[in-house]
Amino acid sequence: MGSMAGSLPTLPITEVLDTLGEAVRQQPRVVLHAPPGAGKTTLVPLSLVESPWHTGRCLVLEPRRIAARAAAERMAELRDEPVGGTVGYTTGDGRSVSAATRVEVITEGVLVRRIQRDPALEGVTSVILDEFHERSIEADLALAFALEAQSALRPDLRLLVMSATLEAQRVADLLEDAAVVQSLGRSYPVTTVHRPVPSGRELPAGVARATVQALDEHEGDVLVFLPGRSEIERTVRELRGRVPEFDVRPLYGALPAEEQRRALRPGGDRRRIIVATDIAESSLTVPGVRIVVDGGYVRRPAFDPSSGMSRLVTTRVSAAAADQRRGRAGREGPGLCLRLWAGTEALVAHPAPAIAEEDLTATALEVAAWGTPVEDLALLDQPQPASWDAAEQVLADLGATTDDGSLTDHGRALVDLPLHPRLGHMVLTAPPAQRRTAVQVAALLGERDILQRRDTDLGLRLQALRGAPPGDVHRGGLARVIRGVRRIQRLVDRAGASAPSSAESAAPWPDRGDEVGRLVALAYPDRVAMARGERGSFVMAGGRGARLRDGDALAGEELIVIASLDRGAQEARVYLAAALDPASARDMASDVDVVRWGRRRPDADPDVIAERQLRYGAAVLSRTPLPDPPVDQVHRALLQGIAQEELRPLPWTASTTHLRDRLRHLNRVDPEAGWPAMDDETLIRELPEWLGPFLTTARRRADLQAIPLRDALLARAPHALQAQVSVHAPSRVEIPTGREVRLDYTGERPVLAVKLQELFGLDLTPTVGGEPVLVHLLSPAGRPLQVTDDLAGFWRGSYAAVRADMRGRYPKHPWPEDPLSARPTAKTKRRR
Repeated sequence: MGSMAGSLPTLPITEVLDTLGEAVRQQPRVVLHAPPGAGKTTLVPLSLVESPWHTGRCLVLEPRRIAARAAAERMAELRDEPVGGTVGYTTGDGRSVSAATRVEVITEGVLVRRIQRDPALEGVTSVILDEFHERSIEADLALAFALEAQSALRPDLRLLVMSATLEAQRVADLLEDAAVVQSLGRSYPVTTVHRPVPSGRELPAGVARATVQALDEHEGDVLVFLPGRSEIERTVRELRGRVPEFDVRPLYGALPAEEQRRALRPGGDRRRIIVATDIAESSLTVPGVRIVVDGGYVRRPAFDPSSGMSRLVTTRVSAAAADQRRGRAGREGPGLCLRLWAGTEALVAHPAPAIAEEDLTATALEVAAWGTPVEDLALLDQPQPASWDAAEQVLADLGATTDDGSLTDHGRALVDLPLHPRLGHMVLTAPPAQRRTAVQVAALLGERDILQRRDTDLGLRLQALRGAPPGDVHRGGLARVIRGVRRIQRLVDRAGASAPSSAESAAPWPDRGDEVGRLVALAYPDRVAMARGERGSFVMAGGRGARLRDGDALAGEELIVIASLDRGAQEARVYLAAALDPASARDMASDVDVVRWGRRRPDADPDVIAERQLRYGAAVLSRTPLPDPPVDQVHRALLQGIAQEELRPLPWTASTTHLRDRLRHLNRVDPEAGWPAMDDETLIRELPEWLGPFLTTARRRADLQAIPLRDALLARAPHALQAQVSVHAPSRVEIPTGREVRLDYTGERPVLAVKLQELFGLDLTPTVGGEPVLVHLLSPAGRPLQVTDDLAGFWRGSYAAVRADMRGRYPKHPWPEDPLSARPTAKTKRRR
């Protein structure tokens, strides 16, 4: 496959490089299934670009910055060149490429941006999507956009999807029967041992003990998997105290690049223990590892569309991910995998794709900019409707989209910024005097927290960024934020005066010391939170509670704006926030008249609430009663409440309920005649049509009791049928004693429930609509004896058995041998 291919190291992937190269040459879409460690990330791109037909650049998509840099550095090392020559990289916070670059490793967001700007991908021969099994949203989007670009503009563009899972065929089907090339890889046997340890706060100590034990049982370096940074840092401290002779290194995304490189370099004289997040499952190669200690957990965001908030959820690792982790121990020789959970515990097969779990606002913006409806994109999994609707609503609220979902000028400006749409909106709508600060706040919120302290005050981070860093700042994170500020500022400056600004934010703000809070409120008006009693306890606009530590610098504020939070199970946990002066909130607020159904007090019944709210975004700063609300809005609120409470507020009586049952029966037996449906679902759906005309004087819940509900129900039937209800579904029937008994229409057939003695002499079963009713024959005590729709058959048949059984129990009541000739009665023998 060319001169370079011959000098590449021999790795498991080597045996299929020629086959793969020929497949990519002949077909525009190819899937490569190769296990982690096969060498696909480094050898495949270098081999492809040496092919005579590969005349342009090869873009290699990696899911993380650390993986992109590591892959580029490894490929450059194989060519004995510096990064930025034949092999370069572009990530969200750095770039090293040149005119000579033929292999460019990029992160997922970069590829989406590039395709948006240049759908034809001029100068690019091939796009490789590596580690596609990780299923990030950006990778899903990048593939979908690339497939459309290939079909419409670039039939010569080659797409290669590389996956380390067994879902390669599913990906191939998405790519419309793409060629599948499989590399079996090479692995050594790995002994798997289960040793459960406590979870939660005790996990780091348990992992450290298991790791120290494994060091005595097996040779080689150790790779430990933990869910997040806090567990990693505690475990690293534990291990350094227990085994100081070992080189213990953390590995997670927020580490400075040089510390990440040190963790990935082969060790010297000391054995190494690398403590990592799931970043080391498949995207990176960690040489020297022969022992894997798997804590068994992963931490992922879970988005709740109803609240618009995400929650970080720590869950058990999937079976596929556990196998990936286990495989790390068998790359260079026989290995050991310690799984710190019970062997009998069942694991889910695969993790859920990010598109099913994360906030989709940025995704919806990209899709709107691309112009193809999301349901028409080639996605392995479509987004959940509720999450997608929530994302589109946020874009509409930000003024990024029109009523038909197309982008506004403001929306197009947001697409050009490497920020979440909320943060981009904050930058573009901030007054010019505050825009530099807005850029800095956006850069801070777009990266991991740069401070190790627990205080939530975003202002402290801004001070650190502006040159007064406290001692607990993450230097690598700070450097990334500084680069982000420069990048965002360049784009904002390029937009210049054309950057959209809202009328409210055009003038400079008065100096109240809450500039950061006002900026964050532009991005998150729904997260303005008001203090409620206990120090550190707040309530957000939507009613959800939020809590800060009592000692937090913001715990005593009257108003805060929350920039970063975990939704939590009961109330939100605040990570980053800023104070908001009440006067600033009032300056930015507006009066909104609200008429709705709700509770005035927790212990009160829901009712119509009419109030004038002073509101900033979704945050209600004050409420005053609305004395004369519009009648149409009141009626709309009443109908909403009746629907929410499933018709219970209406004046149901025995008579109205019985009429409804009779009408429901008529609809069931003869719908073609025009009898209306009376089930709950239909009544609720059609409330405005049938009940609305009867709400003329109703203004509150209590007024509903005066509604002529019987007339309203009857009016659902055509006028010509209303007088026929009693004919076709009579309310009562007369029995032989002369008493009229109400029929029960709640079941499939009308029921006549009556004491057996009252029907003596009656040979014909009563009918409704020409069909016999079900007769429930009762004992003198009112208990069921028999159910029949053939009274004549009952008297001549099973009555004898009933008589024999009942005579002894009820001797005071008549049990004649010939019931048809006996006189009907409800009395005892003596009373009669």
